[in-house]
Amino acid sequence: MDRNEIRKAIYQKYIVPTQRKPNDFVGAEFELPIVNLNKKAVDFEVIHSLAEAFVEHFDFDKTMLDDEGNIYSALKSENGDDLSFDCSYNTLELSFGKISDLNEIYTRFKEYYAFIQGFLTPYNHTLTGMGINPYREYNNNTPIPNERYRMLFHHLSSYKKYSEGFHQYPEFGLFSAANQVQLDVEEKNIPNVINTFNKLEAIKSIIFANSPLDGMLCSRDFLWKKSLHGLNPRNVDGYDLELTDTESIISYIEGMSLYCIMRDGKYINFTPTPLDKYFESESITGEFWNGCEYESITFKPNIEDLEYLRSFKFEDLTFRGTVEFRSVCTQPVSEIMTSPAFHAGLVNKVDELKQILDNDNVIFIKGLNSEELREQFNRGVFPDFIDEEKLKTLIYQILDLAANGLKDRGYNEEHFLVPLYHRTNHLFSPAKQLADGVCSGVPIEYYIKEYAKL
Repeated sequence: MDRNEIRKAIYQKYIVPTQRKPNDFVGAEFELPIVNLNKKAVDFEVIHSLAEAFVEHFDFDKTMLDDEGNIYSALKSENGDDLSFDCSYNTLELSFGKISDLNEIYTRFKEYYAFIQGFLTPYNHTLTGMGINPYREYNNNTPIPNERYRMLFHHLSSYKKYSEGFHQYPEFGLFSAANQVQLDVEEKNIPNVINTFNKLEAIKSIIFANSPLDGMLCSRDFLWKKSLHGLNPRNVDGYDLELTDTESIISYIEGMSLYCIMRDGKYINFTPTPLDKYFESESITGEFWNGCEYESITFKPNIEDLEYLRSFKFEDLTFRGTVEFRSVCTQPVSEIMTSPAFHAGLVNKVDELKQILDNDNVIFIKGLNSEELREQFNRGVFPDFIDEEKLKTLIYQILDLAANGLKDRGYNEEHFLVPLYHRTNHLFSPAKQLADGVCSGVPIEYYIKEYAKL
């Protein structure tokens, strides 16, 4: 396949949607672990009944059913809100249609959340605001029975076919949860937004980490990077280079890997292959589920397969003309709007944010880049050279900039940032608070309930 054809397809999918005046809509997705407080597996029959009751109560449409006829996604056509289950029935996701005012998102979230909790309570189940399901060891960690999630779980479980260095949690998508935000970005601003927020990732770990696992406060980076998704580093984490223009963006995407496509309604997964090599191949060999077992198949790539490219970057350019910010763990429920507010406030102040980070004399003074610092912060470690009082001042400066950005939006959204000031004052994240508490003898059950409070 001609390389110009590949680059043209990438341009059409990812760049063309950004060639319009951006609006102030915020896309928010909240994944929330489901916990059976009896220390038993989440009862999927309860969850299926919950979905049915939710759909009826809020007049949602059943948009996707699994192979057994159970709802795993339902949409409210009038506003685009969606109830779904992410990878398994152990994680519930609420996402919201195009909304400008964060207060409106929160109002709708509270209504949905109160109904869900009211339904789950008699069964001694609860949602909670954690990035790792605290009772994952008790759960039935099986994927939703459908084509996509069956393929994904099989793909991630095949890591043993490859070199060493992968973790042994191929089921991590069944117990991890995130708080994701999408914001409109114009073509000319994409490099600056991605480069600047990429540099901000170290700071974000300090105040947003909430996925404690194996000594890490923010394990989601590790879980993606050291899984088969991270076989090609371009598909995960931050950016190891500066994007300069549209051509550099296209070249970066061209180096990302495909690992699945569909043929005749069946997902086929295969060795993750960079796009440029994939489309140059005469044929690719993969495997698919034939209803009884996995069967080998050889197929010819075509340009429409670009539809199935999946990346997991901290800052991810989407086909919707947005940048999706994916690095934040699910937050405690009462503070769930902190991440949308933080990103929405800063995206239109990106030049000022860049100046703050470029002039930093607190964390970037010893040659460590944002990714290296974030990795240390994810483990709750501040390098010896960091002055904690100066670090607080730096974060306050960034939060003040976010608050000014929210004021410019004009929706009175600044109050959502208040918890971040409190976290900065103590230099702790929700995960740090939990880890210190558990280490001091506070039972995990206290935090399950505390982080579930609305």
